Amino acid sequence: MRILITNDDGIWAEGIKALCRELEKVGEVTVVAPEKQQSASGHGITTHKPLRAQLVKFRESKAKGFAVNGTPSDCVKLAIEALMPEPPHLVVSGINFGPNLGTDILYSGTVSGALEGAINGVPSFAVSLATHEDPDFTYAARFAAHLAQVLQGRKLPGEILLNVNVPPLPAGEIKGVQVTRLGRRKYVNIFERRVDPRGREYFWLGGDALDIDNEPGTDIHAVQNGYISITPIHFNLTSFESMKVIEEWKINLPRDW
Repeated sequence: MRILITNDDGIWAEGIKALCRELEKVGEVTVVAPEKQQSASGHGITTHKPLRAQLVKFRESKAKGFAVNGTPSDCVKLAIEALMPEPPHLVVSGINFGPNLGTDILYSGTVSGALEGAINGVPSFAVSLATHEDPDFTYAARFAAHLAQVLQGRKLPGEILLNVNVPPLPAGEIKGVQVTRLGRRKYVNIFERRVDPRGREYFWLGGDALDIDNEPGTDIHAVQNGYISITPIHFNLTSFESMKVIEEWKINLPRDW
């Protein structure tokens, strides 16, 4: 099995190293990842400058690696279209340092790396470790390798990707796996107002997560209660149930068109 790995924390991130070590036990690994931090880059692609891919070597791995001066989406697109002699059988994006739960996925470069794989018809999943401090990627990497084996020879239903979040617990304390829907979270106290040494005002984006929907069945609830969450995500954002309502508005061209 040919496996393409990417991330948004950069090619030298500890999460990608842990993932690479475990996935090498499952298949032939190629790493194509941003040369520097690309967190919260969403599904951006680079059209205003050339993309460059520099061959890199890992001390801990025999995987072929490329550092790209672009986004996770750039990396996957470039890998499939130009860098890999044959298309991958699986795209794995991560392991992200921090959760990607609920509406986080709209901003996440990690999820977008997997999304680009799905757009190109390759089974794909994103995996995140749900903590922002003292990360131990061991069990998230092992679960990713297990999931890769489960997916081998299987076709994901529809044009979907899987978004996986692993609680930051030892293996013996993880209660199981739940297939979930996205919860909802928003961020409060988003901007911190500061003043630079020259007296000019600037703003620093941050904020604290406020869970609006963390009911049972959501990815947020699963992780908070010690379960690995797997959420199937469809990249067709059409609200089909709303189409009939909008049609009933009978929107036509203006009379003075």
